[in-house]
Amino acid sequence: MQFLDYSHNPALIGASLLVALMAGFTGLSLTQGLAQRSTLQKKLSIALAAISLGGGIWSMHFVAMLGLQLPILFYYDAAVTLSSALVAILVVGVALLLLHFRERTPLVLVSAGSIVGLGIIAMHYIGMAGLEMCRALYTPLGITLAVLASCLLNIAAFWIAYGQRSHRNILLGTVCFGVAVVAVHFIAIAGTGFVADSSVNEVGPSIGKEIMAMGVVLSSFVLCGAFLLTGVTFLEPSQQVVPAVVAETGGEGAIAEVASGPIEIEPRGKQIPYELKGQTLFADLDSVAAIRAEGHYTHIYTAHGVFFCAWSITEAEKRVAPNPFLKTHRSYLINPAHVISFERLKDNGICHFDLPGLAKVPVSRSRLKQVRATLGV
Repeated sequence: MQFLDYSHNPALIGASLLVALMAGFTGLSLTQGLAQRSTLQKKLSIALAAISLGGGIWSMHFVAMLGLQLPILFYYDAAVTLSSALVAILVVGVALLLLHFRERTPLVLVSAGSIVGLGIIAMHYIGMAGLEMCRALYTPLGITLAVLASCLLNIAAFWIAYGQRSHRNILLGTVCFGVAVVAVHFIAIAGTGFVADSSVNEVGPSIGKEIMAMGVVLSSFVLCGAFLLTGVTFLEPSQQVVPAVVAETGGEGAIAEVASGPIEIEPRGKQIPYELKGQTLFADLDSVAAIRAEGHYTHIYTAHGVFFCAWSITEAEKRVAPNPFLKTHRSYLINPAHVISFERLKDNGICHFDLPGLAKVPVSRSRLKQVRATLGV
């Protein structure tokens, strides 16, 4: 079988990388600071970020495909091409929901990166299946290398971007994401051969390079606009975000409003600062049942609700000492006085509470002995 010779337009290779970088920055920036927002706001931001990242993956692929130069004319099936874009958006959305509505453990980060990696691969091969008058042929080695590269590079991108939700990490994550998307495309193309094929199995109408170019230019224009809008916000001087009083309902990240007034405290003993309606208020340590890490910040749990605190979990652990707060898990400090029951689960455990938004707190294996001794069980 005679394979067709092909080459790439260097200018469009550069343009495809630029599109991937803009998409990565826009999507990762839109998801910054979601912990302080309501569940509805989080879902809306995640939807917009999924469209930005998934749409950027699709746009990058077809900008690069516009630069693919073959000795024959070829076309695209419009329905298959559209399907590839929707697949990319939906898969990225699943990964973002996992990251923002579950505890961000190493397993979750690896899972999210792998999901996006497989989504990029799915989008690529679905898009290639839409070629008409030209057929793409693949080798097992080429597919394997593309899948491995996609998963590993995207795991690295999300690990960096979500390791710490700082400006620096988002920028580094953007670079990793952009390089990952472009690298995966060209690794997959390197393992692909093209042959002329006059048979046509149309799912939808055929479109030529001219129509495809118009669609790609439009999607890239929208991405560029979103990039500029998020870039302006990104460069503003950082300000303390003051969330409404919230309480968790369901998963680790699900948050809902439950209160509107400040915690009543007595002006004695150590206190923990929290933010409410533009003010910094203070909660007496005895009224705090637990402290949970949320990136560089924490949330404190009281009988009145859940409140945002600017301390990190490490700073909180130092400041509450030597008060009887226990670190049950790398993300939790608890006040034993508020524990209503303890449950042993093989080599770890769970502390149960009866507070709005706080039903239970995990106890890791390394902390189990200390927690049981303190609780007297």
